[in-house]
Amino acid sequence: MGSAAGWRQRRVAECWRAGAREAGSASPPDRLFRNTMRTAYDRLTRRAEFQRVTRARRSVAAPGLVLQVYTRRGDTLTGARVGLTASRKVGNAVRRNRARRRLRAVAQIVIPRHAMPGHDYVMIARRGTAERPYSALVADLESALKRLNVWRNE
Repeated sequence: MGSAAGWRQRRVAECWRAGAREAGSASPPDRLFRNTMRTAYDRLTRRAEFQRVTRARRSVAAPGLVLQVYTRRGDTLTGARVGLTASRKVGNAVRRNRARRRLRAVAQIVIPRHAMPGHDYVMIARRGTAERPYSALVADLESALKRLNVWRNE
């Protein structure tokens, strides 16, 4: 006999194999291993990409966020890319994560509709981002896009 944990692991594997036979795949379902949240835009992930946007020196500060923009030369076919950041000035880890989640939700709504393709955007959280009303954050991002002349009507 094996341990209870070993029995559970074998049982789960059997369920996966049974489901895989029906689905035609031998691997476990992707939904168990991947983040289910999908974004409507590409993300900036490397430090060099964030630095390139910062070096462009095109930014606007709003009460809820700071928006920085970089125009990729000759690259108007790909969509907008977005990076989110919150420094330790925002607060402890809980407040920084909350601020990033709120910025991510705002970007999910505004960026696909109004951001120009071929641009990189960095949204920086401010101290008031975590407590600012959601509608005010949306308005902050929209006004920042308009002030930087990267607004697209759709």
